[in-house]
Amino acid sequence: MPMPEANRATFATVAVLLGLLLLPPVAMALEKPYLITLVNRAVIYALAAMALDLIMGYGRLVSFGHGAFLGLGAYTVGILSTHDMMMDPFIAGWTGSNEALLVWPLAMAVAAAYALFVGVLSLRTSGVYFIMITLAFAQLVYYFFISLSTYGGEDGLSMWARNTLAGVDLGDRVTFYYVCMSLLIVVLWGLSRLVNSRFGRVIQGCRQNEQRMRALGYRPFGYKLTVFVISGALVGLAGALIANHTEFVSPELMHWSRSGMLMVIVLLGGLCSLVGPIYGALILLMLEEVLVAYTPHWQIVLGPILILAVLFFRGGVYGALSGRRGGQHHG
Repeated sequence: MPMPEANRATFATVAVLLGLLLLPPVAMALEKPYLITLVNRAVIYALAAMALDLIMGYGRLVSFGHGAFLGLGAYTVGILSTHDMMMDPFIAGWTGSNEALLVWPLAMAVAAAYALFVGVLSLRTSGVYFIMITLAFAQLVYYFFISLSTYGGEDGLSMWARNTLAGVDLGDRVTFYYVCMSLLIVVLWGLSRLVNSRFGRVIQGCRQNEQRMRALGYRPFGYKLTVFVISGALVGLAGALIANHTEFVSPELMHWSRSGMLMVIVLLGGLCSLVGPIYGALILLMLEEVLVAYTPHWQIVLGPILILAVLFFRGGVYGALSGRRGGQHHG
């Protein structure tokens, strides 16, 4: 008897998460520790794409500016860590910090504050106007950091070392991997609760018929702004993680192409699923890794693959597993 599609999707997701959790000991046993670093990058981008799916899938807010949140989170960590290592005063005599329990929440707060500012201005529009405003603000931040020569300008900023987490050195790749995996699972659980709550139902109602939600007494702007800020804060956290992963931050994190990459991950994995970005990040970054080994012009090969995937798997990988079409959400 064939497995029901919904159960098949759940089984596949549990299997993927278990596989990710078991990866470090397997990689070490096979003497291929680089696999941990490679997959860790996918885990971090999955977290960022999950936050984008929250507004793009459930709120139909297509943002082309989420790279700015990623970069702001990364630069917050990089700048504070550099000042701490150099014992160089940052603000009011404070020399920054290398403690993750302090700098990661600060990275989220900076990204959230910027999301609030952008959201207040952009959420009064919709469709292509919303896309263009978020893109314009992201490019504004991108060029600002290019001109910021104090922190490396276009060349970027190298971190002296990874952050410490409650005194634990994150320089060990396995420790850092499990920290990232833990955060991914916590964010997945939290966002799943959010979208199935009353708040989440209102957001989805606004996606379907905003006028009807107003007639029912809701104020869509406040709900959309809140979810936009939550999304920005979580991408800021991913930025803090990517800064630690590479031990380097640069304005490239804020470029529109990075926002496009997050969008591709969401569409490839499955819009309006939250779990889909995990599939999307793993597939996209693994494809990139394989193609780079064969040709320096790997984007030329990757492009048609992505086009075919979008054409034939309208609901992404998760949609194909669960029997959903075009990213429609059930349940």
